[in-house]
Amino acid sequence: MGEETYYFSSSRSDSSTESEAATPLAAVAEAFEELARSIEAGGGAEDLRLAPFGDACSLVSVLFGFLGIAFKFAEMEYVAKVHDLIEASKTYQTLNNILEDDVKRDTVRNKGSHSRNLRRVRLGLDLIRALFEQFLSTEEDSLKEAASIAYGQVCAPFHNWAIRTAVCAGMYTLPTKDQLIERLNETHHSVQKEMRRYIDASSPIIHYIDNLFLSRNISLDW
Repeated sequence: MGEETYYFSSSRSDSSTESEAATPLAAVAEAFEELARSIEAGGGAEDLRLAPFGDACSLVSVLFGFLGIAFKFAEMEYVAKVHDLIEASKTYQTLNNILEDDVKRDTVRNKGSHSRNLRRVRLGLDLIRALFEQFLSTEEDSLKEAASIAYGQVCAPFHNWAIRTAVCAGMYTLPTKDQLIERLNETHHSVQKEMRRYIDASSPIIHYIDNLFLSRNISLDW
């Protein structure tokens, strides 16, 4: 935790894209759909470029911010790790390149390595995906149970008791569904559409990152 928080904005300037992505959630969905299309175009074998990946991931930090104190721990860690990957894109072209380099150096799991930071960013993406799935699957206005389930599935196995306890306490400060929809500048109809877009688009990206590690016999239990 304790790492400096950085905030990002999309560098895209295409007017048609901006009009389509008029809300923070739509911007995130569009960015990940572009990443997913780039993987699909290569039949799943295409190396995912680090620069656009970092740009897309930077947009997700805004979503963490809308969730308040409960996910502040995730926001701080996630944003710092994304910043590292954006800086790394000045040296490395693809996600595959940073992992290859860390494997050669035997630094994949080292604190501060690009590969470890990639792993943490992947968890952040998956946490938002799981939260959106829970959001869409329940009629309750409270987000406490949805967020608790998402956190338990994705991040809790990698956090110590102190962090899990702090997160649990923070769940009581989460906005309601209606409050979150308002913060996202969405409607009850549009939020379902945009959340589903992100879920569908982020899943192949998460799967791709997992395969980068698994293809090198690097487990995902860290």
